Amino acid sequence: MSSHLPIVPIVLPMIAAPLCSLLRRPALIWPLTTGVGWLVFAACAALLMQVVESGPIVYTMANWDAPIGIEYRIDLLNAYILVLVSGIAAVVLLYAPQSAASELPQDRHHLFCAAFLLCLTGLLGITITGDAFNVYVFLEISSLASYALISVSRDPRALKAAYKYLIMGTIGATFILIAVGLMYMMTGTLNMADLAQRVKMVEDTRTILMAFAFLSIGIMLKIALFPMHAWLPNAYSYAPSLVTAFIAATSTKVSLYVFLRFVFTIFGAEYAFDTLGFNDVLLPLALLGIVVASAVAIYQTDLKRLLAYSSVAQIGYIVLGISMGTVTGLTAGLAHMFNHALMKGALFLAVGCIVLRLHSSRLEDMAGLGKRMPITSFAFVLGGLGLIGVPLTAGFISKWYLLLGTLELGWWPVTVLLLISSLLAVAYVWRFVEVAYFQPPPAEASSDEAPLSMQIPLWMLLATTLYFGLQTDVTAGLAQRAALWLLGGGQ
Repeated sequence: MSSHLPIVPIVLPMIAAPLCSLLRRPALIWPLTTGVGWLVFAACAALLMQVVESGPIVYTMANWDAPIGIEYRIDLLNAYILVLVSGIAAVVLLYAPQSAASELPQDRHHLFCAAFLLCLTGLLGITITGDAFNVYVFLEISSLASYALISVSRDPRALKAAYKYLIMGTIGATFILIAVGLMYMMTGTLNMADLAQRVKMVEDTRTILMAFAFLSIGIMLKIALFPMHAWLPNAYSYAPSLVTAFIAATSTKVSLYVFLRFVFTIFGAEYAFDTLGFNDVLLPLALLGIVVASAVAIYQTDLKRLLAYSSVAQIGYIVLGISMGTVTGLTAGLAHMFNHALMKGALFLAVGCIVLRLHSSRLEDMAGLGKRMPITSFAFVLGGLGLIGVPLTAGFISKWYLLLGTLELGWWPVTVLLLISSLLAVAYVWRFVEVAYFQPPPAEASSDEAPLSMQIPLWMLLATTLYFGLQTDVTAGLAQRAALWLLGGGQ
């Protein structure tokens, strides 16, 4: 069984998804979905431990050796992402039944579980495959499932948000597919390890240059890098709370992984940054995203939308680290991918608890929430402190590495801008604090926390946020090893 462990994270949810559609009864589908989620997480954690101890794992499908056959290749970078995605999914599934009962139509729960498992299959498949075309296939699986998950909400605006996401996502996926086709035309292979060798022989051609351009634009749309973020605010705002928590924590992170995989291990950092000067494009977009999105978040009246614009800013931080092209910068970007997933997942779970009781995510309806829902309010503040980058939280570690990276390069204006952006984060987190703690609750307001089945997963994510703020070996340590590996071209 251990020899087939690399396919377990794909096969298990793929088989369970149609079973959910057939079983239909909530008493059956939720235990099945949750059980599968935790089994997948256990398999991904086992793969990470095996990679750390023994090095990369290569699994060939049907014993057809690459580059003819399809292979799953697991190294330190994608094992790191596999654990992140599967761990978030497992925690969100503990939270899901109660939240879904409040925000989803009862007759769609089985379809929701099927779509959730298919989305998980796609995200893990993108991460684990060693075939460029399969990246596109799994990308479409996860994207189509994401559109369904967003549109299933009772809020009629969710359908429009899902449609906008579909249009933007399809454009991004088409660009990626064109890039893969151009690379195949020039190299005759789709295996990514083989591509990395063959692209070097034709990297001076216009075809490869266009492939790089198409790929970059397609992935920028997928990661919602400013100003290509238009799909994200509505998708996060109108989707069911548990969907927002899952997608916000995982979807853009997997797209960032694809970006890293292609730029650093296939094209190579030297070609991307030294020859093409790609960092001169990434740096201003990242800085604009950080400042503009943070400023826009301050003026939002809906808590979900505030956090959505915060996500655009946080993606800017990650891309800023990548644009440095140094070990410290990449370490910061990779660490922030992990840390932001934990923090933003926890924040959206906290919002889901609030929505369960208030039936609203508007800030004006949260007056006095610190007294009405003290545990949930405190949880949100803790998550917000992580976004700001307060010491003892995971967010501080990645922002510290970002600051170190800018200082190493002598980018003093960027260092100052990062400090200013943290003040902007203080301002939008303060919006919630001001309403929840400094405004009196309405006379008719009731005090009732969300059930434990929702509180426990929320605090699980917050506990990991605090733990990794103190113990940095797993996040920053693995991120640094992965950064060194990336800058070595995946060798």
